[in-house]
Amino acid sequence: MPDSTTDRRRATAERNVDAILDAAVTLLERGTGANISAVAEHAGVSRVTVYAHFPTREALLAAVLQRAVNHARGALEAADPHTGPAVEALERIIAVAWRELDRNRAIAQATADHLASTDVLRTHDAAIQPIRELIERGQADGAFRTDLPTDWLVASFFALLHACGDHVRTGRMTATQAPEILATTIRDLFTAGGPKPATPA
Repeated sequence: MPDSTTDRRRATAERNVDAILDAAVTLLERGTGANISAVAEHAGVSRVTVYAHFPTREALLAAVLQRAVNHARGALEAADPHTGPAVEALERIIAVAWRELDRNRAIAQATADHLASTDVLRTHDAAIQPIRELIERGQADGAFRTDLPTDWLVASFFALLHACGDHVRTGRMTATQAPEILATTIRDLFTAGGPKPATPA
């Protein structure tokens, strides 16, 4: 039947895409790059098949990044940032965000090197939302400072996260030290300051 044929083709295409993305991630983690020929060979498909789904290496890297960000968004939501005291929720979110970045370190480096920064930032929008909502909740209940804009705290969260990753990658910090240093820095940034007391008349 035509419908079953279409379904089989769609399933085959989805399997091919998964295999291609998995191959690209494996090659990036090995530090061998992810050129189309190598990805095709590792995925067990032809170069034509890779190009049919991803016309350029940049398109392939963008898809790898998008999948990683989608997974990170799910992990952040699973940390339940909407429940409990905001500071405790922040601790959970920091731990998850670090694990995701550490797990995807090779992807982060490759996309930073080969994709436009605006495209990378746009892709990260999905992962940013849970962080923004937590910050807004913490500011509303007095747990987080309000003397700095929410957007700045969001940007600072991700800047510190990636700075921590860079320090580990370049040997300036160990992977064992990183989680606690990151958590302390972000927690202190978010909870310092706050509304200024009224000046006595």
